[in-house]
Amino acid sequence: MKVIIPLAGFGTRLRPHTYSKPKPLVNVAGKPVLGHILDKLVDLAPEEVIFITGYLGEQIQAYVEANYDLPARYVEQKEMKGQAHAIRLAKDLVEGPVLIIFVDTIFETDLHDLDQVDADGILYVKRVDDPRRFGVAVLEDSRVTRLIEKPTSFEHNLAVIGVYYLRDAAWLMSAIDELIERDIKTHGEYFLADALQIMIEQGAKLTARCLEVWEDCGKPETVLHTNRYLLEHGSQQLGTTVNSIVIPPVYIAKTATVEDSIIGPYVTIADEAVIRNSIVRDSIIDERSRIEDAMLSGSLIGRDARVAGSFERLNVGDSSQVDFAEHNGNGNGNGKG
Repeated sequence: MKVIIPLAGFGTRLRPHTYSKPKPLVNVAGKPVLGHILDKLVDLAPEEVIFITGYLGEQIQAYVEANYDLPARYVEQKEMKGQAHAIRLAKDLVEGPVLIIFVDTIFETDLHDLDQVDADGILYVKRVDDPRRFGVAVLEDSRVTRLIEKPTSFEHNLAVIGVYYLRDAAWLMSAIDELIERDIKTHGEYFLADALQIMIEQGAKLTARCLEVWEDCGKPETVLHTNRYLLEHGSQQLGTTVNSIVIPPVYIAKTATVEDSIIGPYVTIADEAVIRNSIVRDSIIDERSRIEDAMLSGSLIGRDARVAGSFERLNVGDSSQVDFAEHNGNGNGNGKG
């Protein structure tokens, strides 16, 4: 089995962080979102993992090569024409079974029995309150009878969460070719759901599996929610602290420095970050950032950032500097370097 991982998007909902790094490399509970996904693939021993890269794609390749011994190939998506267009770039590289994973979500499921399923494919789904920004599946028993990309009503709320298994990659690629030839677009893009709908109309038997755990990583607030979930379920590490109080669950990298501070709950502090004389809870502090004399909650602080003075909630990109030492107030803010 081969794996296709499309990750060429710009991650606009996660700005300012995605100005300087691709969305899959946003740090959650001690490692990038992509790392949590690749951890699941190692045990599957895939024949090859095909990364469809684009914006800042060289960072993706550098991270994978430095941290994983996986058979990998990198294909650049030079035009942003949608999910299906991205997957089609791997057309000449796959045959037989293929697993497709979009990396803006964290999920929990067993992927080891895919080849035993009596169906042409599996779509993983989760009930959501507002289905309008997702592709949704309509089922009869567990069989998918219809797929709707970004529905305008709340009639169907089984969101397809970005994990797909297809037994015959050639059939999928043929459906994508037809999709593009017929110029079937949603909001100006070619979506995978529409290609899978063509397969259904051609007689493909696609089944759905419901997930209990699905954590979105597409927006700052959902990244923080995912961080809380992962810390609660084992992604914890306690580095060295000096004269500090730590309220678990937290992740403190071994090379981080924490002095005279109160940390937690639900805090991730990455490598070489420095926290001094501060109170930090429900936040992610990325690599080499420095927090001094601050009070942070619900904050995302990027790499190499500097925050000084008291503030309540911050969304600060990489290599930024925020100094409130002269303005002793609380509030909300965003910053980028």
